[in-house]
Amino acid sequence: MDVHEALYTTRIMRRMKPDPIPLESQCRILDAAIRAPNGGNAQRWHFLAVDDPGLKARLAVLYESCRQQEYADIAAGRLGAAPHEDAAQRAESLARIKKSGDHFTEHFTEIPLLVFVFAVDDHGGANIYPAIWSSLLAARAEGVGGVLTTVLRYEAGAVCDLLGVPTADGWRQIAMLAFGYPLGRWGVAANRRPVHEVSSRNRWGASFGARVPEPLWPPGTEGARIEFDPPAS
Repeated sequence: MDVHEALYTTRIMRRMKPDPIPLESQCRILDAAIRAPNGGNAQRWHFLAVDDPGLKARLAVLYESCRQQEYADIAAGRLGAAPHEDAAQRAESLARIKKSGDHFTEHFTEIPLLVFVFAVDDHGGANIYPAIWSSLLAARAEGVGGVLTTVLRYEAGAVCDLLGVPTADGWRQIAMLAFGYPLGRWGVAANRRPVHEVSSRNRWGASFGARVPEPLWPPGTEGARIEFDPPAS
């Protein structure tokens, strides 16, 4: 699979095999990341790879603590509310996410590669997130799955201390990426509201001009179609 094919099918993957990722693949993944656009070509980013078992064990304790804090915020309604979901839909969605997250947390120390992403003066992520997404696309092209998590923000100070990050120089933890070979199915993300429900044209709420009832990617997907609205009279 090349990077173009990966673009069509990349999705978050939390169930991973413990098999190590070759250093050559890691190099290609991060080389894709540093090719991403960034403001002024300042390249104010740093990618810290972690594969030491002892270090992963200490990070796992922090991750579990952070996850409990995040779910407390969700339960209190301070985080994660989606405007288009009713209470029943939200509960069902959270149950699926929690089940997947439980597996990820329980097997945290078995994840073959963690990559912590840091940035300086990042303008709300505009400079770093293209690099992060490029790394996930490149990983998919290598047959490697990945997941982005910001859960460790609750213990950002402890994480930075553990990893020896020079925070006094302005470096800030943005996210953690976990990479591994897939355990089980790994296809296109299908649980998405279709294009015509989240898009409009020329004015908020106006028709986008077409309906897309099924996923269109990758090209040639069986049954995929676009239903065009009739032209305005």
